[in-house]
Amino acid sequence: MSSLGDERRPLEAPTRVGSESRAGARADAPPLYAALDLGTNNCRLLVARPAGAATPSGAEGLRIIDAYSRIVRLGEGLSQSGRLGEPAIQRTLEALDICRDKMDRRGVTRARLIATEACRAASNGAEFVARVYEETGLKLEIIDRETEARLAAVGCGSLADPQAAGVLLFDIGGGSTEIVWLAPDRARQQGVRAVTIWTSIDLGVVSLAERFGGQHVDDDTFEAMVEAFEDRLAPFVEKAMAQRACGRFHLLGTSGTITTVAGIHLDLSRYDRRRVDGLWMSSDQADDAVERLRAMSYDQRAANGCIGHERADLVLAGCAILEAIRRAFPAPRIRIADRGLREGILVEMMRADRLAAGEGA
Repeated sequence: MSSLGDERRPLEAPTRVGSESRAGARADAPPLYAALDLGTNNCRLLVARPAGAATPSGAEGLRIIDAYSRIVRLGEGLSQSGRLGEPAIQRTLEALDICRDKMDRRGVTRARLIATEACRAASNGAEFVARVYEETGLKLEIIDRETEARLAAVGCGSLADPQAAGVLLFDIGGGSTEIVWLAPDRARQQGVRAVTIWTSIDLGVVSLAERFGGQHVDDDTFEAMVEAFEDRLAPFVEKAMAQRACGRFHLLGTSGTITTVAGIHLDLSRYDRRRVDGLWMSSDQADDAVERLRAMSYDQRAANGCIGHERADLVLAGCAILEAIRRAFPAPRIRIADRGLREGILVEMMRADRLAAGEGA
């Protein structure tokens, strides 16, 4: 992988970069924002600007300019060794190099670059962040679990049914799973949601698949994965007992697991974000899609256009986490979000800039 030269100005989190120094920027161009989310499994970049004059209240307020995603498996083997391995680091540096080039070419003026569970948990996480800065000029910010949960809520919250008394948002990641209870915020405008309780569980699709195996998952193994997650979820379930009694309740899911379930439900030959983001699924439809996934062999999952060989050994672990959440919080409907941390980062940066400019919240 080629290193980026010292002449490049480091992109910090969050930071402003003078547009005159960026390759693709014009002095009179509107500000361009970037959000990078480096997780246990994926490296994702989103470049956007506000869609209109109003302050964005969610992903609908973003005009996407560029996007990039690569499965890097940064957390591969982390649950056994406690460290980020060199092959995973090299894959990730290559992806980050591409992200830096994209931001340069687009002329990004404001960015926030976050790292989540793999860097939080690894004994060499801070060492890795320093190496990323040295080799790419990108300054990653390792965020805590509460920040991760809040950003997911900001990124996905606008998909909550405004008439619902309660919404359970879940984000099934590679190394951790964030779960957030959203309730109507009576102090703000209609449709705005407030986080009332949340949790972050240090089990995700990578860590669960490494523990139980992901290629060949029989009924007993699947149930063992469900029970393992249920044990970790139990304290949150107890805390949420009062909220669970609310009426007009639904689930709101974000992550590769739930979008894959949606793709299977829609019989997509290739994944299509436009058909998945915002989709409503009934409980029966979710059951059917998960059963179809569980009935597939590893080779069939690898050949499926909504899964692919890079995720074929992870998707059933995600389905087990989804099953545990649905057992604890039975709901007639699930809304699917193909949005999350990156959109939350972008919305927060744009709101902050409007406030700083005196344009209101």
